[in-house]
Amino acid sequence: MTRQAIIEKTVQAINRLPQDKASEISDFADFIFKKYEEQLLADNIQNLVSESEAFHFLKEEEDIYSLADLKERYNEQR
Repeated sequence: MTRQAIIEKTVQAINRLPQDKASEISDFADFIFKKYEEQLLADNIQNLVSESEAFHFLKEEEDIYSLADLKERYNEQR
């Protein structure tokens, strides 16, 4: 189903509902849109940070610790 077909089907369904239920759908659409915006923002921030040179010096730093330095190893039981 195309985006336009989904929109038209949704509008038809909303038109058949009483005003209070249509208002609920509007609130839900706002909620979904805000979640989408927040996810988009988080993804863009993550991309910006991963492409940034701000912490580039950490990649060149030698490892201070190794597995041999562990006194106790965490045992995952699944």
